[in-house]
Amino acid sequence: MSLDLERPLRNPDESSEPLMTKRARWLILMGFVLPGSAQLLSGNRRLGRFGLISTVLLIAGALIALLGFLLMRVQTLTILTNGFVLLVLQWVLFGYAVLWIVLGFNTLRLTRIVRVHRNWKLPVAVLSVVLTVVPAVGAAWAGSAVAAGRGVLSNLFASAPAVEPIDGRYNILLLGTDAGQDREGMRPDSISLVSVDAQTGQSVIIGIPRELINMPFPESSPMHPVHPNGFCVGPNAFGEGGGCLTNGYLNALFAEVEQADEIVEVEGLPEEFAQFYEGLYPDAAAKGTSPGIEAIKDAVQGATGLDPQFHVLVNMDAFSNLIDALGGITVNVTEELPIGGDQDGNNVEGWIMPGEQGMDGYTAQWYARSRYGSADGDYARMRRQREIQAAILAQMNPENVLLRFQDIASAGTQLVETDIPESMLGRFVDLASKARAFTPVNVELAPPEVDPEYPDFSAIQQLVAAGVAEASPPETN
Repeated sequence: MSLDLERPLRNPDESSEPLMTKRARWLILMGFVLPGSAQLLSGNRRLGRFGLISTVLLIAGALIALLGFLLMRVQTLTILTNGFVLLVLQWVLFGYAVLWIVLGFNTLRLTRIVRVHRNWKLPVAVLSVVLTVVPAVGAAWAGSAVAAGRGVLSNLFASAPAVEPIDGRYNILLLGTDAGQDREGMRPDSISLVSVDAQTGQSVIIGIPRELINMPFPESSPMHPVHPNGFCVGPNAFGEGGGCLTNGYLNALFAEVEQADEIVEVEGLPEEFAQFYEGLYPDAAAKGTSPGIEAIKDAVQGATGLDPQFHVLVNMDAFSNLIDALGGITVNVTEELPIGGDQDGNNVEGWIMPGEQGMDGYTAQWYARSRYGSADGDYARMRRQREIQAAILAQMNPENVLLRFQDIASAGTQLVETDIPESMLGRFVDLASKARAFTPVNVELAPPEVDPEYPDFSAIQQLVAAGVAEASPPETN
């Protein structure tokens, strides 16, 4: 039977236009469905075997990955977010794109199109080119998308071992800042703590006022010997009456620790004040963080009772690029807010009106950062920032991310710094997928429940614990 099939394909009667036309159509369709088969039956068998084996291996790899997603989701995601694996996959896809073009145009040559009926010459040629170019372009695009993803992973995430959850949860500190890359004098504009259940992905987002004061440090913290009774609270290293180098707000901790020398010099303070912070957190750089951020983590732990394992530092000047890359977001606006301007309403560029609004990055940035126009002032801004976070997550659906992947990846490298290790990505991607089934629980540590100027940390920790309990799966007996 193989001989009967091979004779008209490999050694056809070229004088028969109907036979050559039928042969041409079959070769092109076989070459598309199973690349390499046309060469095996009518051309260079070595090239055909190489194309066929490559195709079978690629299909087998895709099936194994699919089976892994179904049976071992976290492990499969961990493998597929590994930088070396992505590098190999990137070049496999680029190589297959080239191979597909070679096989496709070689198949067109094998059709001996000059012997095809004149009414079929153009359709055969067009069909061959389309079925060659479109899949090759798709494979090349997939390779470039993998390359973009690999670039994000290598630039953004550190190589470090995976970390186990604490009491069944992962705690991630989100810091929003307008500071530039040097981050001198950085004071986070927004501070949130996200606690995610390690099994279900249920999350609670805790909004923490940047003006919170007197935060206690855990006894294990390097900051505890300097401020044993709370940040700036006396007695401490600065004296019996307490004190510190900054205004004592939570968002001033970075500058307190990392710009101590500069502050002492500018303010004319005793030089020994700067020495209180020398050598703190010596392993911070190795972990992909900094002493100032580690100090904020410790203060947040002391205030909330949750230990932040990782941080994500978001450059608010660049996050508008991410929103534009996502195609914009939709937010339900509850009050009229100015774009630009000051507290007296001068130099306002425009207004964000109440109602459901589609926002580009520029508008969303002003919605998140506007300090005027709200009766609740900074606390309303905290709430709006949480709304923007939720709107961004809503746009992070698989279809939208796939369609805009390279733009999103490019925006991500400008937007974020983090100490989340690459080895955790598979686990977090899986949790992010599960989290879409739940509405995040929001806990705002703001008036009337919390007064940042006179904080009751036992009450704060009770609010946090209640939020965590609400964002936890029900206990089963």
